[in-house]
Amino acid sequence: MELRMSLLAWLSRKPTKPPSEASLRGFHLPARATDLLSLPHRQQLLENIWRRASLSRQQYDALYRQPLERFAELVQLLPASENHHHAHLGGLLDHGLEIVAYALKIRQTYLLPIGAPPESQSAQAEAWSAAAAYGALIHDLGKIAVDVIVELQGGGTWHPWHGPITKPYRFRYVRGREYQLHGAASALIYAQILDKDILDWLSGFPELWKSLIYLLAGQYENAGILGEIVVKADSASVAQELGGNPDRALAAPKQSLQRQLAEGLRFLVREKFKLNHPDGPADGWLAQDALWLVSKPAADQLRAYLLAQGIEGIPSSNAPFFNMLQDQAVIQTNPQDKAIWKATVDNGRGWKNTFTMLKIAPALIWPDAKERPDTYVGNLSVELENNVTQPAEETVCRVPDEPVDAPSEAASPGDASHPAAARRRTVQPAPTATSNIRPSDVDELLSLLGNITAPSEELDNSPGRTAAPTTPVEGQEQAQDSSETPVGSPAPEEMTTMPTSSHSLGQGFVAWLKAGIASHRIIINDARALVHTADGTAMLVTPGIFKRYVQEHPELEKQATSQDVKSWQLVQRAFEKEKLHRKTAKSLNIWTFVVAGPRKTKQLRGYLMRDPKTLFNEVPFDNPSLALLQEGDQQ
Repeated sequence: MELRMSLLAWLSRKPTKPPSEASLRGFHLPARATDLLSLPHRQQLLENIWRRASLSRQQYDALYRQPLERFAELVQLLPASENHHHAHLGGLLDHGLEIVAYALKIRQTYLLPIGAPPESQSAQAEAWSAAAAYGALIHDLGKIAVDVIVELQGGGTWHPWHGPITKPYRFRYVRGREYQLHGAASALIYAQILDKDILDWLSGFPELWKSLIYLLAGQYENAGILGEIVVKADSASVAQELGGNPDRALAAPKQSLQRQLAEGLRFLVREKFKLNHPDGPADGWLAQDALWLVSKPAADQLRAYLLAQGIEGIPSSNAPFFNMLQDQAVIQTNPQDKAIWKATVDNGRGWKNTFTMLKIAPALIWPDAKERPDTYVGNLSVELENNVTQPAEETVCRVPDEPVDAPSEAASPGDASHPAAARRRTVQPAPTATSNIRPSDVDELLSLLGNITAPSEELDNSPGRTAAPTTPVEGQEQAQDSSETPVGSPAPEEMTTMPTSSHSLGQGFVAWLKAGIASHRIIINDARALVHTADGTAMLVTPGIFKRYVQEHPELEKQATSQDVKSWQLVQRAFEKEKLHRKTAKSLNIWTFVVAGPRKTKQLRGYLMRDPKTLFNEVPFDNPSLALLQEGDQQ
């Protein structure tokens, strides 16, 4: 009786407001398919599907419209993912309509079944088109069965095999869910979308039927050409969502990596980068169809912005960082599906240079076209042939703070002495892990230390030799002081934004470190931490903590280059001159610790602070995994 009353209430209720507005104390009101599909962009997709199906209206309604309506009423406002593509309310419905349209478009490029006589292909054409559309529509449907928990107002949990939702509902994602499970879970639900008449019809084509069964079970590798069509259509829909819809990207959940990258680029371009400099170098150039940013400074500044926001997991080198930008479709790839483009900029008045670039859709930065600056008046030409024949080197474009006079002759790209010449630097791809086994926290710390400290910049750990410090002791620091810019002396023009002495740089590093620890942006005593507590005080992992500071302050590279040192070494020396750290009995700066794990041990090197209150408001307990290695025990 209760079920009957619920169904009567469902059939007799009035049309709801647009889905995005239908919310009551955190619950969403269930909507009819006609309301869910009434939004303009969904109507356009339905029109596109009808045209590609090439059927009469009656046939289209039976084979496409009705399954799509059943799909809409089943998924309601559920998103397609928590933090990735189509993560907005109604995202799964949008993704379903998009992927059906793409699947029908891709299917038109095939004569199916492959190798069959033309008359057989003609007789089966509509069935293969419909099967491709159904496989695409249902491929993510299992997510509503295993990825989310749907709670009904008044109590109770909804499952998709119950049929359409009939009460106000809300949802949350399952923690620790298995990503691959939703593909197989679609087999639990597809009968809610495809009725017996459709299944009877498709079962009459043996080759198609076999492929469709594999497809509905999530076994794309066995689904033949249907699996290939669905994978391509899914990739196209995801790419359009992530890269072609900036407004929706910025409306995605705040924790979404895609949104964080998009907001970071928007901030940098609008607030920090110099574009379209008429007389020489710039951070980027706006053309009619794309925004072109010089790759290295753009990546360095974006990484610094993300780290300053407390976002973890950002690659420290540019090669994997470019891959991240590419995977999230924040940048547009070249014809070889790579992140880096090579382009020559010519202002037409004697300045011309070639750079490696990132290509970005202007709509990602300026959703309102009226807010965009004027396009570059010079010439920007993309060198596609170089992208094909050789990997592009990474270039750096120095941007002047004030306008510069155009040189009388164009600078040669290889002329490092010319002020307009750009430095080039080759980026080596970072090695990727081959093991899928997740180690324990201690083992993870041990494996991470190899990346932070190897090759060791301070110590020579060759077998049979005593570790010798290369960081300066007191007798050596005086010699290094002379290489620093003296306090009060005029700084070079390109260093105007940097501290004028190592003292202010050292103080800035300590202040940054203390603020980061207080805000938990810099973690301590963790498997991935660069700060630990040991021997009753703070221990700073070297050179990892200094490299982290440089990542958030990429402008230090200018000062480091002028002094012919690495940027992290510049920070390290400035910190040492603050004399806030303890020294060993042999007057060495670096202390050595043993990290003890259940299966292996490893050494960790760092600085010990004189006073832990310099960094900690309250001193935590010592990390039990660290043990101080006495100098006589070092090997």
